[in-house]
Amino acid sequence: MLTHLRTFFTNRQSFAIGMVFISVGFLFGNWATLIPYIKQKFDLDDAQLGLLLLSMPIGATVMNPFSTYFINRFGMLNTTIFGLIMLVVTYILPVSFAYLPLVSAGLVLVGMSLSVTNVAMNTCVTSLEHQYGINIMSTCHGMFSAGLMLGSIAASILRGMKIEPVLQMTFIAVVITALVMLLRPTILAIHNEKNIEEGDDGGTPLGGTPPGAKFILPKGALLLMILISLCTNVTEGTMADWTAVYMRDVVQTDDYFIGWGLAGYSMFMALGRFLGDALIPRFGGNAVLRTGGIIAALGIVLAIIFPYTITSILGFMFVGAGVSCGAPILYGSAARVPGMAKGAGLATMNTFSMGGFLAGPVLIGFISKSVNLPFAFSIVAVLAIVWAFLVNRVKLY
Repeated sequence: MLTHLRTFFTNRQSFAIGMVFISVGFLFGNWATLIPYIKQKFDLDDAQLGLLLLSMPIGATVMNPFSTYFINRFGMLNTTIFGLIMLVVTYILPVSFAYLPLVSAGLVLVGMSLSVTNVAMNTCVTSLEHQYGINIMSTCHGMFSAGLMLGSIAASILRGMKIEPVLQMTFIAVVITALVMLLRPTILAIHNEKNIEEGDDGGTPLGGTPPGAKFILPKGALLLMILISLCTNVTEGTMADWTAVYMRDVVQTDDYFIGWGLAGYSMFMALGRFLGDALIPRFGGNAVLRTGGIIAALGIVLAIIFPYTITSILGFMFVGAGVSCGAPILYGSAARVPGMAKGAGLATMNTFSMGGFLAGPVLIGFISKSVNLPFAFSIVAVLAIVWAFLVNRVKLY
């Protein structure tokens, strides 16, 4: 069952892309754990915090239609490297500014950088899978989750030590930039495979302009995949942006444990994704995603009914396990939709899934302000049941 992990870690190119995923996750884990700090610094209520968090999806939505253009124009490899460097720089901005509008502007730039990096690195994964005949999509997303876990733990410890967030994020930016420079030769050695629409007898490399590689209006199977993706990504986004707030405001745990709910969620999401490349071919994407929806719903209910440090962390672990294979299955399926260029399927899926991941937490903020945060989390549990139901209506690859 673990043969695919040996393949992943012994293939220098797949491991290099995996390190890009873990870097993106580490950055996001640090930021997510610092959200309560931003909330307290500017004395925001939940609705105001939700509005602030809307800045990131605005940036992602604006940039998403251009993501494929950058891949076509500069190649998926250069776009991945440049996107990650821009991401580490922009993540410093939200914790640096003393004025809320500038924090919002910084988050817009983070969203734009995240959008480009996300599409580019996932395109690299599908290219490697095709080139070597291997399954690494789930493992790469597991690397993101591992980074999310490590980032949230690191940020919790540093917050407990009263380290200034701007110093924390600057140091991380320097380290990841150095890592990118080390990985650059290996990443640039990845094959820039041709991106062809099914039915075409030719095409141009990703460095050129492949036919059909653009955002399209979803329909049919792709539309159902996107609806499922919205549910999974709202769940992921809520866990990423609100778990630390839940641990502080509802559970009222110690500062050292504020990020441990997110860490537990991320750890089990990483484990699920590391096993996903073995489980998905064996049981099928539909069965894995259906079971995941039920597990995620149960985990959220546990955290709501028993709002204590241990039980909440345990509940968030279940959520991580349940949602773990959602992105790998849906991204992989979008890339294989018949009659559509790989870049177009990924770009379209990314537009909506990133919207769910980043905009969902905004809605959670308004619901929390109107009722309370546990009630807002219960809405996410309902979405988990919805995606478990919708899975029966589409074939996932």
